[in-house]
Amino acid sequence: MTLRLGDTAPDFEQDSSIGKLHFYDWAGDAWVVLFSHPADFTPVCTTELGLTAKLKPEFDKRNVKALALSVDPADKHQAWIADIEQTQHTVVGFPIIADQDRSVSTLYDMIHPQASATATVRSLFIIDPAKKVRLTITYPMSTGRNFDEVLRVIDALQLSDKYTVATPGNWKDGDDVIIPLTVQDPEVLAQKYPKGFTAERPYLRLTPQPGK
Repeated sequence: MTLRLGDTAPDFEQDSSIGKLHFYDWAGDAWVVLFSHPADFTPVCTTELGLTAKLKPEFDKRNVKALALSVDPADKHQAWIADIEQTQHTVVGFPIIADQDRSVSTLYDMIHPQASATATVRSLFIIDPAKKVRLTITYPMSTGRNFDEVLRVIDALQLSDKYTVATPGNWKDGDDVIIPLTVQDPEVLAQKYPKGFTAERPYLRLTPQPGK
């Protein structure tokens, strides 16, 4: 199964480091960052989970829950969590799915046979409170993810959901944003963008970030 942007993220029930986890019930009305790892006790994964744990205050501010996945069993996850906390100097406050039967990995197309026939690649999904897939990123096993980019995208998605804007390349919180081409009526422009805008071209209109 290939998940595309806008698709409904599949529900599932699976064992995890905190016991049986029913995805939709656990997610509630939060945003979710679901990300997979090739295996427990691997160096790149250990650093990634440590980084995610340290980002909990930033995730909490954005109503985001983190959920990791590996095809190893839950008891192995527990031992690995102890290693992560000791080596990365943090507390792992999120679950790790124990996807031994690879049912969740299959649902989310996390196993890429040309990379590994059994282990999941570094797939990452951002899922909104309506359970829609809003972002997918897939990294090779050898490359650790950039979690600053994950936060940046969440900020951009939440901003565009709240206001009628798009974000330019390399945008970060506080930068100017783009007025979509769908907004053309002068009265609507004045109402939605009271700080005004500059137009480099008729199709390229920049306005200060709303809410700042």
